[in-house]
Amino acid sequence: MTFSEAEKAAIASLASKIAGHADAIGAEALERMFLSYPQTKTYFSHFDLSSGSKDLHSHGGKVVKAIGNAAQHLDNIDQALSTLSDLHAQKLKVDPGNFRLLSHSIQVTLAAHFPNEFNAVTHAAWDKFLSIVSCVLVSKYR
Repeated sequence: MTFSEAEKAAIASLASKIAGHADAIGAEALERMFLSYPQTKTYFSHFDLSSGSKDLHSHGGKVVKAIGNAAQHLDNIDQALSTLSDLHAQKLKVDPGNFRLLSHSIQVTLAAHFPNEFNAVTHAAWDKFLSIVSCVLVSKYR
C-alpha cells in the first residue's frame, strides 16, 4: 500500500511533534489500552502497570520510537519493523489482535495531545499508517 504526498506529510508532521514526547505518549497509550482492554495486560505481568510507572514509560517509549522509525520509512515499513515483527511473532507471541487495540489507543492519545494537528486528514493518514504497521507486525505469524 502506498501513501499519497498529503498522507506522507501528515504522518511526518505529527511524527516530528511526537518524537520529543515518545515516553509520555507511549505510556499514556499503553495505559489507555490496558484500562479499555484489560485482557491485553496478560503479556505484561512482570510490569508495574500503575499510572506513570517506569515500566509504562520505558515500554511505551520503545513502541512510539519504533512507530516513529516506521514513519521515516513509509516506502519500506516492512524492513523498518522486521526485527520487531520477528520478536513479537516468534519470541513474545503477542496476540495479533492487540496491535489493532494499541493502534486505536495511540490515535486517541494523539488526538488528546495534538487536537489542532489531529484533523480529519491527519487522522485518516495515521489510521492508514497504523493499520499498515499492525499488518507488518502480524505478517510473521503466518
